[in-house]
Amino acid sequence: MNNKKIKITVISILSSVVLLALLFFTFKGKILAQPEIGSSKPPVEMNPTIKALNDAYKNAANAVIESVVNIRVKVKQKSRGFEVFPFDEDNPLFKDWNDFFKRHFPDTDPEMTAAGSGVFVTSDGYIVTNNHVVENADEIKVTTYDKKEYKAEIVGTDKWTDLAVIKIQGEGFKPVHFANMDEVKVGELVIAVGNPLGLSSTVTSGIISALGRGGLNLIRPEDGGRINYAIENFIQTDAPINPGNSGGGLFNLNGSLVGINTAIATKTGTYIGYGFAIPADLVKTVVSEIIKKGKFERAYLGVYIKSIDETYAKALGLKQVKGALVNEVESGSPAEKAGIKPEDVILEVNGKSINSSNELQTEIAKRKPGETVELTIWRNKKEIKLQVKLGTRDTILVEKTDTETEEPKPGQEVKLDKLGLVVTPLDEKTKENFDVKNGVYLKNVTNRTLMQERGLLPGGVITKVDDQEITSVSQLKKILSSKKPGDAVLLRVKYKDTSTLVAIEIPEK
Repeated sequence: MNNKKIKITVISILSSVVLLALLFFTFKGKILAQPEIGSSKPPVEMNPTIKALNDAYKNAANAVIESVVNIRVKVKQKSRGFEVFPFDEDNPLFKDWNDFFKRHFPDTDPEMTAAGSGVFVTSDGYIVTNNHVVENADEIKVTTYDKKEYKAEIVGTDKWTDLAVIKIQGEGFKPVHFANMDEVKVGELVIAVGNPLGLSSTVTSGIISALGRGGLNLIRPEDGGRINYAIENFIQTDAPINPGNSGGGLFNLNGSLVGINTAIATKTGTYIGYGFAIPADLVKTVVSEIIKKGKFERAYLGVYIKSIDETYAKALGLKQVKGALVNEVESGSPAEKAGIKPEDVILEVNGKSINSSNELQTEIAKRKPGETVELTIWRNKKEIKLQVKLGTRDTILVEKTDTETEEPKPGQEVKLDKLGLVVTPLDEKTKENFDVKNGVYLKNVTNRTLMQERGLLPGGVITKVDDQEITSVSQLKKILSSKKPGDAVLLRVKYKDTSTLVAIEIPEK
């Protein structure tokens, strides 16, 4: 075979090898190649505004989550199942009996556990939570965001605001920033951070649904128990709050603490859309005092109050439906010394507008005992200013609603059908029982609206109408008959244990 043929043969072989190799790897790639999973890009490009909002939520959540802790509480309930002679246990006469009952009814020492949340307020381990989370605790353990566990001690509590301060040992913790509550508005975006239903470091979102909520029938998310607060001025939010959230933080998108989550309105014991938080300014005041003194010394004004509604405003000549009506002034109180009188309406505290009774409670609670405040008062259809030096007291006076009634001797009944009232003249025994000189006895209220909505209950003595002393039934009828439909009148009613103001509107028919 000549060289030319050899070259051609070699080239042919090499070409065949290359071709075969190409074919092999081509088919091998097709055989072995994996299908492409998913699209190479998202179907929608996020709007810059939406992305900015999304980033704001992420930034706020990640900024505050280290400031919120998980709290676990143990409460020991010591009790003996049965013991016959605990005072003479070693007496041979009773020894066999005691041994028998101890074997069959041993001592019990059950442990109850509860869980909640808390928020760091200092870098050295002070934490604010709800009083109901740590109340009666024998042992408190705190778990931080980095899964470290600490034993905590109670520094102090304030049951009237349902706040407590506990302390763990350590440094470098991340305290919260307190929001300026004057800048917090309804509709503001917020996040709730806590440990609901055993799920640690959970973030939920919503808005501020309302401010200054009071007079609510709230429950503790932890145990379903009803809560009775002396101070009610809650932030309402639709951010989901469930058992375990109590004591956790409600934050705005700046990462500032707006409030401490504390309660829910629910029929199920879990979230149905209504959560409530204690405002940050009140939290800061209470916590600061507890850290300094171990307790919260409450500033004391000394008035029984109720919120103004449209009927009260009309009866008192107010141009706006706002303020806290002074129902009664406690004897010897700072309010009495300053000259505050029943039927006064407190409109402002140091220039801050008061829209309801619970706002007044909160404003006073934020002050220190001994502090002097200027009150703007509505009296006799004009504004006056009064200086009040606040006192100290462990309780807060709110509107009295419970009354005791005592039936007087039968008297002549006069029916005021238009209003749905039944009154009688006073006799001497009734005057003595109610410690009044004049008035008419309110024997019955047939108008359910007046009872349920206005709080006008039978069994009291009407002593004044529109600040006029009532001396007879005929005088009462005369005053009421002089009013036009739609007018409002202010009644002072003296019950056995309290005196109250009730504003009623004259009906059309």
